[in-house]
Amino acid sequence: MMDERLGVALVGAGLMGAYHGETLARRLPDARLVAVVDPVEAAARRLLDRIGGSGRPAAGAPRWERELAPALADPAVEAVVVATPGWLHADAIVAAAEAGKAVFCEKPITYTLEDADRALAAVERAGVPLQIGFQRRFDPGFRRARAAVADGTLGQVQLLRSITRDPERTDMAGMPPGTIFRDTLIHDFDMLRWLADSEAVEVFALADALIAPQLKPQGLLDTAVVTVRFANGALATADASFSAAYGYDVRAEVFGSDGMMTVGNGAPDTAWHFSRGGVTRPQVNWFLDLFGHAYVAELAHFVECVRTGQPPAVTGQDGRAALVMALAALASVETGRPVRV
Repeated sequence: MMDERLGVALVGAGLMGAYHGETLARRLPDARLVAVVDPVEAAARRLLDRIGGSGRPAAGAPRWERELAPALADPAVEAVVVATPGWLHADAIVAAAEAGKAVFCEKPITYTLEDADRALAAVERAGVPLQIGFQRRFDPGFRRARAAVADGTLGQVQLLRSITRDPERTDMAGMPPGTIFRDTLIHDFDMLRWLADSEAVEVFALADALIAPQLKPQGLLDTAVVTVRFANGALATADASFSAAYGYDVRAEVFGSDGMMTVGNGAPDTAWHFSRGGVTRPQVNWFLDLFGHAYVAELAHFVECVRTGQPPAVTGQDGRAALVMALAALASVETGRPVRV
């Protein structure tokens, strides 16, 4: 019997790629993981062992490929999920598009506008869908806030705020320069743009190495604050840190002429504990604990789009627009001045 599930190749078996791989193999009935592509065999095999694949898989089980080309040449592969480091995204998007495969790409779309435009041009020439992995758009709370903007419940949007604070990180020494803007605050830039329902026209940023000052000479900044002016007049702020001692913290706020909505508090449930020692509540410590459902939802949306032909809700142009804001923030830090977008 012909398998009607969407055949997908995963490119990159690191932390995020492994979660996407498990989702494709176990959580989405309309998709099947055909291949895991990663030059590091051990990483691929760890994932394949968890989901039942191997170097010589049984019929229908996913296999490992060291290079992307063999997976793209497989007619059973109809789509590609790209979860490599950000600077490698453009090449993977171009290769997949030229092979006629639909593409889901983790954020950011890439690191430079030249590479972003090269990837978008390849997708347009091939006529294949491209979805960017901004999972917050698939979280119920953030979607409610967006709906309140779209239907006019909040009136004229005037002020916005977005926060991303990671728990204490031990991998900072290996991060490329600009990580806090291109890889972390890229989520906030997309969210602010989505909630403002407008395009950024001016960005001003301050950043420093307050957590690991010894890494500043190599261009690593770990603490940042950004202000954004949008074309519709709305003003926004975003801040990020790589050292939230209390756990993973993502929040947003939209303030309008008729009210306000806030999203996120880092709590896995609404229970508070009142005792002689004070008042406590639970706090998540990892991004998958807070957004695991949203990562599944975004891939489910991608699979549905490929199967039905509808365009993805989060496009390559959305990825480019967020990158423009990130690069403007980097330029603002370097010049000490606001940057017009």
